[in-house]
Amino acid sequence: MPAISFFTESISYNLPKKLKVKKWIKATIEKEGFKLQELNFIFCSDEYLLGINQQYLNHDTYTDIITFDNSEDDKKIVSDIFISIERVQENAETFKTNDFDEVCRIMIHGTLHLLGYKDKGKVAKALMTQKEDEYLACRTEVGLV
Repeated sequence: MPAISFFTESISYNLPKKLKVKKWIKATIEKEGFKLQELNFIFCSDEYLLGINQQYLNHDTYTDIITFDNSEDDKKIVSDIFISIERVQENAETFKTNDFDEVCRIMIHGTLHLLGYKDKGKVAKALMTQKEDEYLACRTEVGLV
């Protein structure tokens, strides 16, 4: 049974419109020709995500998202995506948007990584941003905007 789940670690956070978010993420995955098996979004603090970054990636920097692809088949999604809500809130302020729109952008960014999109290098980053914008615009189809 395909599932998208939401968890928290070291913070209190309640994602609004969970059912519609699930529908939107699932539609994105299917539109790209993939099948959803299990996708966990774990909302956490800066410090929690820093610890993951240090332990698993040997990076000693704060980040807004870390995506772990646990899939065994190329076209099936099994993943844990960790998102720092503190970074999301800071990004929202920086980019003059609200927290919910920014958390959606970060969630779709992580999902796009699972679908094979990269963000290293100018061309890859431009395509990632284009895809983010494309799928963010699709939120209206499930009543998220």
